[in-house]
Amino acid sequence: MNYWKEKSIASEIVFKAVLASGKGGQNVNKVSTKVELYWSPTLSYCLDEYQKETIIGKLSGKLNAEGQLRVVCEEARGQLANKTMALEKFYMLIANCFIVKKYRATTKPTYSSVAERLTTKNIRKSIKTNRKKPGNALDD
Repeated sequence: MNYWKEKSIASEIVFKAVLASGKGGQNVNKVSTKVELYWSPTLSYCLDEYQKETIIGKLSGKLNAEGQLRVVCEEARGQLANKTMALEKFYMLIANCFIVKKYRATTKPTYSSVAERLTTKNIRKSIKTNRKKPGNALDD
């Protein structure tokens, strides 16, 4: 995450302050404390093509029709606090795009686990067959 803070990617971000809903007391209808962060990965000059493709691929569901990433924060009562929280969310989103998932090889169940499962199935089967009424020829 620090890598993205050190890059000059913050200069490409556009902030917009909007009236927030929720807490704020008397200022809730007067002060624009909700912060919206807009950033376009396709127009970024700090990223190479591989990084752009990766970000666009991973965050395709979060991009709007213009191809901009929108991060909204209205958790705090102050605009500055919301701005810093929105920036943190943005950096986390970008950093999570480049985390490589660990390869997980498929494994077979062990012989003993298969045998244990089959014995418990047989026990349950016998319990359920013993519940039947005796002499019912249709149930066999």
